Amino acid sequence: MPERGYSITGLDPDRTVKCAGRELRISPKASVELCRTIRGMKLPAAKKLLERVIEKKQAVAYRHYKKEVPHRRQLAEGWYAGRFPQKAAGRLLRLLEELEANAEYRNLDTEKLKIIHAAAQRANKVPKRNPRAFGRSDLLQGTLTHIELVGFEAE
Repeated sequence: MPERGYSITGLDPDRTVKCAGRELRISPKASVELCRTIRGMKLPAAKKLLERVIEKKQAVAYRHYKKEVPHRRQLAEGWYAGRFPQKAAGRLLRLLEELEANAEYRNLDTEKLKIIHAAAQRANKVPKRNPRAFGRSDLLQGTLTHIELVGFEAE
């Protein structure tokens, strides 16, 4: 089994909490855009945003992966392309709840918890089959995603 670490180092262990989701079956592109959106937010605000994305009431700005992405009205000033990545938002919301549970276990105030590091990377590929006509099938590659979250208790 590989030993995986975090891509951020030099943290104060008394005031930070970490959690990671490894090999999640979600889109890496949607995960990168969601992580970019919630980075720097407080934990309750990030959870509320992800719940609104799941309900399709708040779009997420696609800043990097924006080719052929439709315009959305709910975006912040200066961004036009956006989507509602519901599946990735659901998995990320679950990870934020894990981060909150880790903070409660370490006696940190979850209302003051700020997300200082949110990163998503492409993971391994897994083989998938796409059925075709006459009993044949095509081999596809499904991409997995790693997500890391680090929260810091602000003052």
